[in-house]
Amino acid sequence: MELKVTTLEGKAAGSVQLSDEIFGLEPRADIIARCVQWQLNKRQAGTHKAQGRADVWRTGKKMYKQKGTGSARHGSARVPQFRGGGRAFGPVVRSHATDLPKKVRALALKHALSAKAKDGGLLVIDSAQVKNAKTKALVGQFSGLGLTNALIIDGAELNNGFAAAARNIPNIDVLPIQGINVYDILRRQKLVLTKAALDALEARFK
Repeated sequence: MELKVTTLEGKAAGSVQLSDEIFGLEPRADIIARCVQWQLNKRQAGTHKAQGRADVWRTGKKMYKQKGTGSARHGSARVPQFRGGGRAFGPVVRSHATDLPKKVRALALKHALSAKAKDGGLLVIDSAQVKNAKTKALVGQFSGLGLTNALIIDGAELNNGFAAAARNIPNIDVLPIQGINVYDILRRQKLVLTKAALDALEARFK
Protein backbone atom coordinates (compact mmCIF):
# COMPACT_ATOMS: atom_id res chain seq x y z
CA MET A 1 0.00 0.00 0.00
CA GLU A 2 1.51 3.29 -1.12
CA LEU A 3 0.79 6.60 0.60
CA LYS A 4 1.96 10.11 -0.21
CA VAL A 5 4.15 11.94 2.28
CA THR A 6 3.62 15.64 2.95
CA THR A 7 5.31 18.28 5.07
CA LEU A 8 3.62 20.43 7.71
CA GLU A 9 3.49 23.21 5.10
CA GLY A 10 1.45 20.94 2.80
CA LYS A 11 4.20 20.32 0.25
CA ALA A 12 4.81 16.92 -1.32
CA ALA A 13 7.71 14.98 0.16
CA GLY A 14 7.64 11.75 -1.83
CA SER A 15 5.78 8.58 -0.97
CA VAL A 16 6.11 5.63 1.37
CA GLN A 17 5.22 1.96 1.09
CA LEU A 18 3.07 0.74 3.98
CA SER A 19 3.28 -2.85 5.16
CA ASP A 20 0.13 -4.87 4.45
CA GLU A 21 0.77 -6.88 7.62
CA ILE A 22 0.21 -3.72 9.69
CA PHE A 23 -1.99 -1.43 7.59
CA GLY A 24 -3.66 -3.83 5.17
CA LEU A 25 -5.70 -6.07 7.48
CA GLU A 26 -9.48 -6.32 7.42
CA PRO A 27 -10.45 -4.55 10.70
CA ARG A 28 -12.23 -6.70 13.26
CA ALA A 29 -14.45 -4.69 15.60
CA ASP A 30 -14.50 -7.39 18.28
CA ILE A 31 -10.71 -7.42 18.75
CA ILE A 32 -10.55 -3.61 18.80
CA ALA A 33 -13.43 -3.43 21.31
CA ARG A 34 -11.71 -5.92 23.63
CA CYS A 35 -8.55 -3.81 23.68
CA VAL A 36 -10.44 -0.54 24.27
CA GLN A 37 -12.34 -2.11 27.17
CA TRP A 38 -9.06 -3.42 28.61
CA GLN A 39 -7.54 0.08 28.43
CA LEU A 40 -10.54 1.76 30.05
CA ASN A 41 -10.70 -0.84 32.82
CA LYS A 42 -6.99 -0.50 33.54
CA ARG A 43 -7.05 3.28 33.88
CA GLN A 44 -9.92 3.33 36.42
CA ALA A 45 -8.56 4.50 39.77
CA GLY A 46 -10.72 2.20 41.88
CA THR A 47 -10.36 4.52 44.90
CA HIS A 48 -14.09 4.73 45.60
CA LYS A 49 -14.95 3.74 49.17
CA ALA A 50 -18.06 3.79 51.35
CA GLN A 51 -18.13 3.17 55.08
CA GLY A 52 -19.51 -0.22 56.06
CA ARG A 53 -20.88 -1.03 59.50
CA ALA A 54 -17.36 -2.00 60.64
CA ASP A 55 -16.03 1.45 59.66
CA VAL A 56 -18.68 3.62 61.34
CA TRP A 57 -17.64 5.20 64.63
CA ARG A 58 -20.66 4.44 66.80
CA THR A 59 -21.38 2.33 69.83
CA GLY A 60 -22.14 -1.33 69.39
CA LYS A 61 -24.29 -1.48 72.52
CA LYS A 62 -27.77 -2.93 72.14
CA MET A 63 -30.18 -0.06 71.58
CA TYR A 64 -32.89 -1.25 73.98
CA LYS A 65 -34.05 -4.45 75.55
CA GLN A 66 -35.10 -7.33 73.36
CA LYS A 67 -38.65 -7.79 74.60
CA GLY A 68 -41.46 -5.73 76.02
CA THR A 69 -41.02 -2.48 74.09
CA GLY A 70 -43.47 -3.17 71.28
CA SER A 71 -40.81 -2.18 68.78
CA ALA A 72 -38.78 -4.25 66.36
CA ARG A 73 -35.76 -6.12 67.68
CA HIS A 74 -32.52 -4.19 67.21
CA GLY A 75 -28.96 -4.55 68.32
CA SER A 76 -26.14 -2.32 67.05
CA ALA A 77 -26.86 1.21 65.81
CA ARG A 78 -24.17 0.77 63.13
CA VAL A 79 -26.45 -1.26 60.86
CA PRO A 80 -27.56 0.21 57.49
CA GLN A 81 -31.20 0.70 58.55
CA PHE A 82 -30.33 3.69 60.72
CA ARG A 83 -29.25 7.18 59.78
CA GLY A 84 -25.48 7.38 60.26
CA GLY A 85 -25.07 3.64 59.98
CA GLY A 86 -22.78 1.85 57.56
CA ARG A 87 -23.72 1.35 53.94
CA ALA A 88 -24.70 -2.15 52.86
CA PHE A 89 -22.64 -3.58 49.99
CA GLY A 90 -20.96 -0.24 49.28
CA PRO A 91 -18.00 0.19 46.91
CA VAL A 92 -14.56 -0.73 48.21
CA VAL A 93 -11.03 0.12 47.04
CA ARG A 94 -10.11 -2.36 44.33
CA SER A 95 -8.47 -2.74 40.94
CA HIS A 96 -10.76 -2.76 37.90
CA ALA A 97 -8.01 -4.08 35.62
CA THR A 98 -8.75 -7.10 33.44
CA ASP A 99 -6.37 -9.40 31.59
CA LEU A 100 -5.74 -9.33 27.86
CA PRO A 101 -3.02 -11.41 26.19
CA LYS A 102 -0.09 -9.49 24.76
CA LYS A 103 -0.62 -10.97 21.29
CA VAL A 104 -4.25 -9.81 21.26
CA ARG A 105 -3.15 -6.29 22.22
CA ALA A 106 -0.62 -6.23 19.38
CA LEU A 107 -3.22 -7.55 16.95
CA ALA A 108 -5.74 -4.92 18.07
CA LEU A 109 -3.20 -2.17 17.38
CA LYS A 110 -2.67 -3.53 13.86
CA HIS A 111 -6.42 -3.63 13.27
CA ALA A 112 -6.84 -0.06 14.55
CA LEU A 113 -4.09 1.14 12.20
CA SER A 114 -5.65 -0.80 9.33
CA ALA A 115 -9.06 0.73 10.09
CA LYS A 116 -7.59 4.25 9.83
CA ALA A 117 -5.83 3.39 6.58
CA LYS A 118 -9.01 1.88 5.13
CA ASP A 119 -11.18 4.87 6.07
CA GLY A 120 -8.73 7.40 4.67
CA GLY A 121 -7.94 8.76 8.11
CA LEU A 122 -4.19 8.11 7.89
CA LEU A 123 -1.69 10.83 7.03
CA VAL A 124 2.11 10.53 6.83
CA ILE A 125 4.26 13.63 7.28
CA ASP A 126 7.97 14.07 6.81
CA SER A 127 8.68 15.23 10.38
CA ALA A 128 6.97 16.91 13.33
CA GLN A 129 9.38 19.78 13.89
CA VAL A 130 8.87 23.53 13.82
CA LYS A 131 11.35 26.40 13.85
CA ASN A 132 8.85 28.91 15.22
CA ALA A 133 7.26 27.17 18.22
CA LYS A 134 4.06 29.23 18.25
CA THR A 135 0.59 27.76 18.64
CA LYS A 136 -0.95 30.25 16.18
CA ALA A 137 1.49 29.28 13.44
CA LEU A 138 0.91 25.58 14.04
CA VAL A 139 -2.87 26.02 13.90
CA GLY A 140 -2.46 27.57 10.45
CA GLN A 141 -0.36 24.63 9.28
CA PHE A 142 -2.89 22.13 10.63
CA SER A 143 -5.74 23.99 8.89
CA GLY A 144 -3.88 23.69 5.59
CA LEU A 145 -3.64 19.92 6.11
CA GLY A 146 -7.28 19.67 7.24
CA LEU A 147 -6.35 18.58 10.77
CA THR A 148 -8.91 19.69 13.33
CA ASN A 149 -9.21 16.46 15.29
CA ALA A 150 -6.05 14.35 15.14
CA LEU A 151 -3.56 12.16 16.95
CA ILE A 152 0.05 12.85 15.94
CA ILE A 153 2.64 10.13 16.56
CA ASP A 154 6.33 10.99 16.33
CA GLY A 155 9.48 8.95 16.94
CA ALA A 156 11.02 8.00 20.27
CA GLU A 157 11.78 11.65 21.09
CA LEU A 158 9.27 14.45 20.64
CA ASN A 159 10.38 17.83 19.35
CA ASN A 160 9.93 20.10 22.39
CA GLY A 161 8.88 23.13 20.35
CA PHE A 162 6.27 21.17 18.37
CA ALA A 163 4.87 19.49 21.49
CA ALA A 164 4.65 22.80 23.37
CA ALA A 165 2.96 24.58 20.45
CA ALA A 166 0.41 21.77 19.97
CA ARG A 167 -0.37 21.44 23.67
CA ASN A 168 -3.01 24.19 23.70
CA ILE A 169 -4.80 23.19 20.50
CA PRO A 170 -8.16 21.50 21.23
CA ASN A 171 -8.66 17.94 19.93
CA ILE A 172 -4.99 17.55 18.98
CA ASP A 173 -2.88 14.97 20.80
CA VAL A 174 0.87 14.44 20.35
CA LEU A 175 2.51 11.21 21.54
CA PRO A 176 5.86 9.47 21.08
CA ILE A 177 5.80 6.08 19.39
CA GLN A 178 5.98 4.36 22.79
CA GLY A 179 2.59 5.86 23.70
CA ILE A 180 0.63 4.72 20.64
CA ASN A 181 -2.53 2.91 21.70
CA VAL A 182 -5.85 1.72 20.29
CA TYR A 183 -8.11 4.01 22.33
CA ASP A 184 -6.37 7.25 21.34
CA ILE A 185 -6.27 6.19 17.69
CA LEU A 186 -10.03 5.63 17.62
CA ARG A 187 -11.03 8.75 19.55
CA ARG A 188 -9.49 11.08 16.95
CA GLN A 189 -10.65 11.45 13.34
CA LYS A 190 -7.16 11.53 11.83
CA LEU A 191 -4.00 9.60 12.62
CA VAL A 192 -0.80 11.42 11.64
CA LEU A 193 2.44 9.42 11.56
CA THR A 194 5.90 10.78 10.96
CA LYS A 195 8.45 8.79 8.97
CA ALA A 196 10.28 8.04 12.22
CA ALA A 197 7.07 6.66 13.77
CA LEU A 198 6.42 4.56 10.67
CA ASP A 199 9.91 3.04 10.80
CA ALA A 200 9.53 2.31 14.52
CA LEU A 201 6.16 0.61 13.96
CA GLU A 202 7.52 -1.63 11.23
CA ALA A 203 10.54 -2.52 13.37
CA ARG A 204 8.25 -3.31 16.28
CA PHE A 205 6.06 -5.77 14.39
CA LYS A 206 8.84 -7.52 12.44
